[in-house]
Amino acid sequence: MRVETTGLPVRFAGVSCAHGGRAVVRDVDLVVEPGELVALTGTNGSGKTTLLRAVLGLHRASTGVIEVGGAHARSAADWAQRRREVAWIPQRQAAGRFPLLTDELLASSGAPEHARAAAAQLGVDHLRDRPLHTLSGGQLQRTYLARAMGCIEAGAGLLLADEPTAALDFAGQADAADLLASLPVTVLVVTHDRAVVERCERVLEMAAGTLREIS
Repeated sequence: MRVETTGLPVRFAGVSCAHGGRAVVRDVDLVVEPGELVALTGTNGSGKTTLLRAVLGLHRASTGVIEVGGAHARSAADWAQRRREVAWIPQRQAAGRFPLLTDELLASSGAPEHARAAAAQLGVDHLRDRPLHTLSGGQLQRTYLARAMGCIEAGAGLLLADEPTAALDFAGQADAADLLASLPVTVLVVTHDRAVVERCERVLEMAAGTLREIS
């Protein structure tokens, strides 16, 4: 059973997104209730990552509305507020032109001490002085998960996670799935990991940009 939630509701109404004029998300309608843990499955290229990125404005929807906590982002200030309300674990983490140290990423959570404590819990605390681009895939995923826990401590009420366990071994996948299921926030997770799917309250599938509920 999950603990009492402080999660934010999410509502997608008629959301479509395009890449280079090609529709990759098509007319998605979805409501995720506060505190729900929802899995988003489907083949590569089906639009899952684009849908998550659209919540943060990293890929702007061409039509429709995405509300978080009942608010629709319109201005730069709105988007800045949303990004404080949403913890984000990306699938592909760009090192950037000036690569961050692991500890700098943890500090960016808004609650650095909590993120560092989470890093210790996840077994990556000893990597805090390492540049992110030198970490293995599994180490990087654990670091981003620790950062997300810091963001939640700082007030985020929604976690968006894109394949957060793909680079972990079986034991690591189970541990991360348990952690995701224990968080007191709304969670929308793109995953192919059975351990994560089994802990979710709802499972949705995307195919060619369209969405359907399968359990």
